[in-house]
Amino acid sequence: MKLCILRLSALGDVTHTLTVVRRLQDQRPDTEITWIIGRLEHRLLKGVEGVEFIEFNKNDGLNAYRDLRKALRGRRFDVLLQMQVAMRANFASACIRATRKIGYDPARSKDLHGLFVKERIAAEGQQHVLDAMQSFLAPLDIEATTLRWDLPITDADRDFAAQHVDASRRTLCISPVSSHKLRNWHVAGYAAVADHAIRTHGMQVILTGGPSEFELDFASAISSEMEREALDLTGRDTLKQLAALLEKADLLLAPDTGPMHIANAMGTDVIGLHAASNPRRSGPYSSLAWCVDRYPEATAKFLRKQVDELRWGAKVEKPGAMDLVTVDMVKSKLDAWVAAQDLSRS
Repeated sequence: MKLCILRLSALGDVTHTLTVVRRLQDQRPDTEITWIIGRLEHRLLKGVEGVEFIEFNKNDGLNAYRDLRKALRGRRFDVLLQMQVAMRANFASACIRATRKIGYDPARSKDLHGLFVKERIAAEGQQHVLDAMQSFLAPLDIEATTLRWDLPITDADRDFAAQHVDASRRTLCISPVSSHKLRNWHVAGYAAVADHAIRTHGMQVILTGGPSEFELDFASAISSEMEREALDLTGRDTLKQLAALLEKADLLLAPDTGPMHIANAMGTDVIGLHAASNPRRSGPYSSLAWCVDRYPEATAKFLRKQVDELRWGAKVEKPGAMDLVTVDMVKSKLDAWVAAQDLSRS
């Protein structure tokens, strides 16, 4: 079977999609897999064996579609899994010839998605994004199995992590910045929790993030606000080095952003900070119990509605929403996590 996956972005979503690839490889090892993916996201997944990646650079505008048509000229797939509903992804799917084109159910469709697919996955009212991705394999009669990611991380990436993580104590990584700024918590909160982790639990604290001016300034502000010292690696690691760093760390603290899903894929617990988004839909899949969930309070305060009155996945990206997450709530989660680790070791 020749199968094409169309999932361009974002980092968390392509990390979820990797579990679909692994199930295909485990149960249909003869499948030829081609993945149309964004340029940034490819940096994380480059090296996945048995997958042909074709980059789609949205910044190229109309030329991106021309380049995709050129790359796929003369090719036809048995199946297209159209796993993104954004307009640019829908238009990109028009460049892909496939006998079966499988997309989202009507309730989760937008931007004319239904015009570009021939089949739809089953409707589910309240699914985590990762489970929604897995639903694309049901039309292919592929059974659910234990999730597997196996992100392609090199020895050099792990050497980078080993150089910075203190193996003699627990390490808390903090990835404080989301690409959606209204999902971000505040500098003072991160600084207070970081100091608490060091002072109360003797943890090493590492700040991570991308090289943008905003992220560099945000991390620098956290360091300046702290009484203790954190290791600031913001802008100094690649995505694969970040994955290796999160694999070696013990815990990640982050808002709703890609690194929380990368940490989850690497087997590391996450304290997710949620008020602008619902962790049951987009939180760290294996660490939902460790999330600080203020989403219900945010929907009530800013939207004047209860969660069950809203469309599944509705965001509360409003100024002040993330202030519903308090420092004491995050410290309490951290304390509970440390206690659980100590108990498991006793």
